[in-house]
Amino acid sequence: MSDQPVERIVILGGGSAGWLTAGLVAARHGHRLQVTVIESPDVAPIGVGEGTWPTMRDSLRDIGVSESDFVRECEATFKQGSLFRGWATGGADDRYFHPFMLPHGWGEAPLAEAWLRQAAGARFAEVVSVQPHLCLHGRAPRQFGTPEFASVANYGYHFDAGRFGPFLRNHCVQRLGVRYVPDHMVAVQSHDNGDIAALLTRQHGAVAGDLFIDCSGLNAHLLAGHYGIGFVPARHVLFCDSALALQVPYGDPSAPIASQTISTAQASGWVWDIGLQTRRGVGLVYSSEHADDDWARRTLLDYIARTGGDPGALPAPRQLRFEPGHRKTFWHRNCLAIGLSAGFLEPLEASALALIEYSAELLREQMPADRAAIDLVARRFNEACEVRWARIVEFLKLHYVLSRRDDSAFWRDNREPGSVPGPLQELLSLWRHRPPSRHDFVRHDEPFPSASWQYVLYGMGFRPVAGFAAPPHEAERAEDYFRETAALARKMLPALPGHRELIDHVRRHDLMRI
Repeated sequence: MSDQPVERIVILGGGSAGWLTAGLVAARHGHRLQVTVIESPDVAPIGVGEGTWPTMRDSLRDIGVSESDFVRECEATFKQGSLFRGWATGGADDRYFHPFMLPHGWGEAPLAEAWLRQAAGARFAEVVSVQPHLCLHGRAPRQFGTPEFASVANYGYHFDAGRFGPFLRNHCVQRLGVRYVPDHMVAVQSHDNGDIAALLTRQHGAVAGDLFIDCSGLNAHLLAGHYGIGFVPARHVLFCDSALALQVPYGDPSAPIASQTISTAQASGWVWDIGLQTRRGVGLVYSSEHADDDWARRTLLDYIARTGGDPGALPAPRQLRFEPGHRKTFWHRNCLAIGLSAGFLEPLEASALALIEYSAELLREQMPADRAAIDLVARRFNEACEVRWARIVEFLKLHYVLSRRDDSAFWRDNREPGSVPGPLQELLSLWRHRPPSRHDFVRHDEPFPSASWQYVLYGMGFRPVAGFAAPPHEAERAEDYFRETAALARKMLPALPGHRELIDHVRRHDLMRI
């Protein structure tokens, strides 16, 4: 059966992973492939993961979604990056931004060197990028008449994860011809060679396919349950393994909406705060080895009270447990895992949905034509995913290892050399003498550009052992960019609408109507 053509794609599991994968594959290959999604009505989606990277704009545009409809139906808002509070020292003035825009003049001048020599008293991101200023002043990243998916400032989204899956399902079924099987899988049927032949369901019988995508969540029913593919834990690097989550209504319906994820460090973890249209998504991520659930609940409710919420009017927080890490193999035989089936690290920097997008894009770009090509594509897919997951682990760990907080064992343990991946240790050693550059990350599909590493590195207070040397004329050019950034910020602030103002406009009209 080596020449058996791949004509039927069967996805087990809906939710964000299943339907986003179905949409991306069907939009590219629906003219020649039948895409089927089996989604159990007995299994509720986890419903977290409310932040995206700017790549989601490309994904939604590729599958033909109306951005205005998405904003309205998924309670979406615009995300321009992340604001970190209390991560470096825990002090009252401890903050830095990781914006989605590259620094102004990136690649044209030695910005980091000039900043360290001339402006290190000011926050790095706020010197080299206009986006932190837009966030601090509540500005939207686009104007009323900006075409859908276009922008003045780069952006992703915040949205209601519980609405996202059904929104994608309706679009995939109605517009892209995806077959929807609302049923529960009860067994796996195999070919003699070990490939999966079909998934047996309660009411629809056997659903046959040529390629199967496991989007069944943390249980990974196909890759782990059927094939027994093991797990590579990352708990020794990323300590957080628990979370509490709540939905907090705005006390004032006209309250400003933050256009950045706010991540506030706590004694044994951190709080996420995501602004949607009618509520905030707030949660505490923590390490069960460093804190108990009672501490977590008290800390979360205290944060909500300090940020304008009423803890007494809220239900009990939703408890989530997870094991940081990923599958030893992401694609085995004619089955691959995408989403939580492949693994999960932690919510910091919102990598979960981005990994779904990456895997789905990788699949659709290298879609095997027949069974003989599956093994070759699988090997390439596994190699690419292993590198990407490892790089994200290193980037997340960077936030913890640079902290100078000393108020708990959680932060001290995160600085222990044994918990820091070797490649990250090497980079930190190099960066004592020069800034991160594109030559440190040679893959064309790196998840984070070197600018992102600089935003975190210098935002967390990392400094070289000696000043970086830059020729005077290059330093002057960098300082010109700093002045241009400040002038551009002054120009953009009055020209852009408020974030809530833009969202209210979309709810009444659409993104292109003035």
